[in-house]
Amino acid sequence: MDLIYKDLSYKITGLIFEIDNIVGYGHSEKTYGDAFEKLLKRDSIKYVREIYFPLKLENEIIKKYYFDFLIEDKIVVELKANDHNYKEVCFQVYAYLRTSDKKLGIVYRFTRNGVKHKRIVNFD
Repeated sequence: MDLIYKDLSYKITGLIFEIDNIVGYGHSEKTYGDAFEKLLKRDSIKYVREIYFPLKLENEIIKKYYFDFLIEDKIVVELKANDHNYKEVCFQVYAYLRTSDKKLGIVYRFTRNGVKHKRIVNFD
């Protein structure tokens, strides 16, 4: 099976590893988000940060989601500064994908042992 948005996701992952090499471990999610935003701007990659996306049922909002980043209107990116609640974060990103009808989400975790990432695909 081919990777969804292969080139764009590799480019994003390269930026994340660049942040890890320069900034390192132990910072807040906001710090990593600010660094990521700076590199996205530098490389002229279109993005929206902390985008609001409501889940509605019968025209009523039942859940308010906020994605860390939406890249090129295609990839949902979630940045985490630790390993806490990792499974919950993966489920959360999958819910983001289902709600927004996007196909790919990537969770990046800045850990003591380097960056870890997980691709989450919405096949619906």
